[in-house]
Amino acid sequence: MTWMILFLAGLFEVAWAIGLKYTDGFSKLWPSVFTLVTMVLSVVLLGWAMKHLPVGTAYAVWVGIGVIGTVILGILLFQESSDPLRLLSVALIIIGIIGVKLSHAD
Repeated sequence: MTWMILFLAGLFEVAWAIGLKYTDGFSKLWPSVFTLVTMVLSVVLLGWAMKHLPVGTAYAVWVGIGVIGTVILGILLFQESSDPLRLLSVALIIIGIIGVKLSHAD
């Protein structure tokens, strides 16, 4: 259950990172409200997961999910670069997250 909470926290991190793009510097009300709510949810869930996981493991997985999701949505929503080096870099982040997860004894 802790890993699912951490995964959900990571998804909320993706949501607020993408939401930031739509806030226009926090000048648009509803995108700003969405972004702030998802920020709070993300951090609260991360904090809960850290009660049961080592801080380094939880934080690395949370950030990794955020980076991967944000890069993928940046490519899909905003036509950001999908050149091979960028995709390779994301693949290396995925490998790192798997390594951190596997090195954590439950």
